Amino acid sequence: MGRLRFIKPFLKKYKWHYLFGLFWLLLVNIIQLIIPRILGNLSDGLAEGILEYSGLLRYVVIILVLALIIAISRFMWRIYIIGTSRRLEYFLRNRLVEHLQKLSPEYFNHHKTGDLMAHATNDINAIRMAFGPGIIMITDALVISIITIFLMINQVGWQLTLIALIPLPFLATGAGIFGRVIHKRFKKVQEAFSNLTDKVQENLSGIRVVKAFVQEQAEIKKFNEASQHHVNMNMRLIAIWGALFPLIQVIATLSMILILFYGGRAVIYGIISIGDFVAFNSYLGLMIWPMMAIGWVINVIQRGTASLDRVNEILLEKPDITDAPDAIDLDIQGEIEFKNLTFGYVKGIPVLKNINLKIEKGKTLAIIGRTGSGKTTLVNLLLRLANPPKGTLFIDGVDINKIKLKSLRENIGYVPQDNFLFSTTIEENIAFGLREYTKEQVEEAAKIAQVYDNIMDFPDKFNTMLGERGVTLSGGQKQRVSIARAIIKEPAILILDDSLSAVDTHTEEEILKGLRKIMAERTSIIISHRVSTVKEADEIVVMDDGEIVERGTHDQLVALGGLYYQLHIKQLLEEKVNLA
Repeated sequence: MGRLRFIKPFLKKYKWHYLFGLFWLLLVNIIQLIIPRILGNLSDGLAEGILEYSGLLRYVVIILVLALIIAISRFMWRIYIIGTSRRLEYFLRNRLVEHLQKLSPEYFNHHKTGDLMAHATNDINAIRMAFGPGIIMITDALVISIITIFLMINQVGWQLTLIALIPLPFLATGAGIFGRVIHKRFKKVQEAFSNLTDKVQENLSGIRVVKAFVQEQAEIKKFNEASQHHVNMNMRLIAIWGALFPLIQVIATLSMILILFYGGRAVIYGIISIGDFVAFNSYLGLMIWPMMAIGWVINVIQRGTASLDRVNEILLEKPDITDAPDAIDLDIQGEIEFKNLTFGYVKGIPVLKNINLKIEKGKTLAIIGRTGSGKTTLVNLLLRLANPPKGTLFIDGVDINKIKLKSLRENIGYVPQDNFLFSTTIEENIAFGLREYTKEQVEEAAKIAQVYDNIMDFPDKFNTMLGERGVTLSGGQKQRVSIARAIIKEPAILILDDSLSAVDTHTEEEILKGLRKIMAERTSIIISHRVSTVKEADEIVVMDDGEIVERGTHDQLVALGGLYYQLHIKQLLEEKVNLA
């Protein structure tokens, strides 16, 4: 039952749906087993010449009534079994996506999007098949087989029945062997599908880069290789699955041959009547379906268990970043303090070394430094996208590890380097962090971010639909929409991580002018490569190789003549060259 641990709550909730569906399924099976007996009696009556027109009509009416009950019962079991399996698909897909949302960003650095998409589509569909058609087929196979065997013994005796069942042990042995092979090969199929999905997702997301470097044919070749591998894995599965059904048919045919021979002799010698022989053959015909169903059951159940194993692997992943048992909701005011913070993503390799910083409420800290100096890691710790060591990072005097994640992140407005926008309207992108908002709030945030005029130039204005990742906007427009998205939250802490790199100097000045009113009321952290972006900050820290190497105001750092001064001079020269 360990394999079912994550779907136990669903099965417990919907157990009566399955039981009710099984009731109707069993009713169909029982009625189907009555019909051969009726046909046998009808055959005997006709053979003996004792059946009159009224009797024949009675048999016709009985068969029609039974057919109607079968039709209604089949509808009911489809609703209650197949319908519930669809609910399971819905439950499991939501559970998977909800769990993925809880996992830390580090998990997604090692697991590709296409692979995770395959889990949420193909794997969950295979699980649904196992808990829908799979349950129906296994019930049919067991119930019809057991009852049919009992009726066959009652109809013609155990000897003839035993002869008919001689091939079944061979079927059971073959089914076990085939089942294990199918399980392994279907896992390979799903892995190949994950790889194929990932190739498609990556190519479509990076289509502009592919075209810019004229790599269409190279990427098509890679896709063809992945697609061929998927075909090869499917062919290996189909080869074993395809062999299973002929095997079952051969075994079923052997049973039929044995019965025709021995049953025919029994009729000739008067041991059984022709009606008994007709009924027995009808029962044997009903046994063919369970034999065929065994093949389907093996295939569907093995596919379902293979996929359930794959989904369970994800659901067993523990989030690295969670609320501590004693975590509290905090009405964050905005004071931030780093105390002797040393941090590394990999043990023994520090990215940040001995960071000591205190940012008073309402003050602005700017961080500048070369690429890879640890600037973004610093704010990732502040957002708890990674866990800082205990006792090294405090907000309003409280260890950040003891603040509930929801409380922490709701009070931080963050503009990341990667300005990710969703495939929805500009308005909904700006208001992304709010449950309720007004049109006026959205417009005001857009004005402060200096993107309002650009938006109003679009035909649909704020209702303009964006392409994937906001591709329909320019780099600067995406950055400004992201800034508006952070501003509209009215957070206690505002973090801008290199968020003005794609705008020109004039637009940058206008954005900073609008932001100063906002930043005056809250604690702000600005990360940038541009000196012009950070020079008005209350304090500037210069980072290099994970350490703070300089700190002070703009004038103090220029007078110091160190790394900050070099960056400042370099950028002044670049501006002069550009003007020339």
